Amino acid sequence: MFFYTRYPSSNVLKTFFPDVKFNRCITSQLIKWFSNFREFYYIQMEKFARQAIGDGIRDVKDITVSRDSELFRALNMHYNKANDFHVPERFLEVAEITLHEFYNAISAAKDSDQSWKKAIYKVICKLDSDVPEEFKTSSYL
Repeated sequence: MFFYTRYPSSNVLKTFFPDVKFNRCITSQLIKWFSNFREFYYIQMEKFARQAIGDGIRDVKDITVSRDSELFRALNMHYNKANDFHVPERFLEVAEITLHEFYNAISAAKDSDQSWKKAIYKVICKLDSDVPEEFKTSSYL
C-alpha cells in the first residue's frame, strides 16, 4: 500500500483490511505503522539528498530515481523484501519529487529551521494515488 499512499486515512485502511476487526487501538496501531513507514522514507530521502550535495551535484535535474538506483533498492528492500509486488512507476516519480524537495530545501539552507520538513510533507501528501481495488481481496497475496 505504501507504494500508492504515504498518508492513508483510517477509512482507507479499514477498506483495505476487511479481515481486521477495527477498534480504536488497532486503527491507531495501523496509523502508527504508516507513520513509521514514512519516517524511514523521509530519512532515506534526506540522506540521499545530502549525499548528492556532498557529491557536488549542483542541478536538481541531475538527480533521478530509477529502478536501478541505490535509493530505490533501499526503499524496495525495506517495503517489499520478498519482491512480491511490482512497484508502480508513480512511486518512482513521487520518490524523485521527494528527493528533489529535500535537495532544494537543504541547498537553500532551510534545514536550519526546526520545522523545515513540514513544507515537504505538505507537497508529498498531495501526491498519493488510489490503491488498486485488488488489494481489497483477502486472496491478494
